[in-house]
Amino acid sequence: MTIRDPENCDLSTPTGPMRTVVFRPTAPGRYPGILLYSEIFQITGPIRRTAAFLAGHGFVVAVPEIYHEFEPAGTVLAYDTAGAERGNILKTTKPLASYDADARAVITFLQNHGACTGQLGALGICIGGHLAFRAAMNSAVLATVCFYATDIHKRGLGQGMNDNSLDRIPEITGELLMLWGRQDPHVPLEGRQKIHAALHAAGTHFTWHEFNGAHAFMRDEGARYDPELVLQCYALTLGLFHRKLGVGDQAGSTTGTTETKH
Repeated sequence: MTIRDPENCDLSTPTGPMRTVVFRPTAPGRYPGILLYSEIFQITGPIRRTAAFLAGHGFVVAVPEIYHEFEPAGTVLAYDTAGAERGNILKTTKPLASYDADARAVITFLQNHGACTGQLGALGICIGGHLAFRAAMNSAVLATVCFYATDIHKRGLGQGMNDNSLDRIPEITGELLMLWGRQDPHVPLEGRQKIHAALHAAGTHFTWHEFNGAHAFMRDEGARYDPELVLQCYALTLGLFHRKLGVGDQAGSTTGTTETKH
């Protein structure tokens, strides 16, 4: 289905307004909501395209700026050395409690959005995979997809680099879909095994897939992009979200705005 132009919303958080970009179907009716977390570079072109893809399959997708306390609204870090260095500095400057408060703000926003059914999921990529993992600790989140979630195994998220994500796994009551690249140096085999063992020990409802792919194989910019893996992963993602969140209360329209025919 077609989607509306993205809408900018500034959500209230304990650390100031958080710019959040909302993507949703053009067709009237209500749809399940997705909290989408970006990489360390914030809301880049590839992240916007991921959000648009999900919205076009019948979801209200809210994408927050994860570093809103530190950067002006609308800031996008470049996919280069300087952008990576800035993103990584902010990753461990921001307190863990602020990440969690941001998640609650987006969850509340989606629950109260007029176009959302209130059935919520989360999805994240890289650091966003870790943030989605933590968002899943909120009981309102029924299904979560984590793409090569960084730092869970080494407790490296947030100020002090001593997060409690592994300890809080029993709080996850929804279903998880964990997706990894075997050639990802940021989450090596021993790290993946540590996370898998913790999920298994907690009795978490989860599915686990490992692919022959590098870190950032989902990003449709750069040499590591693997479209074949992306297609497989999107199929798994949509399968989970449609199964756990439903498809909304009105069938979508396949027509869009008036266009000139050629």
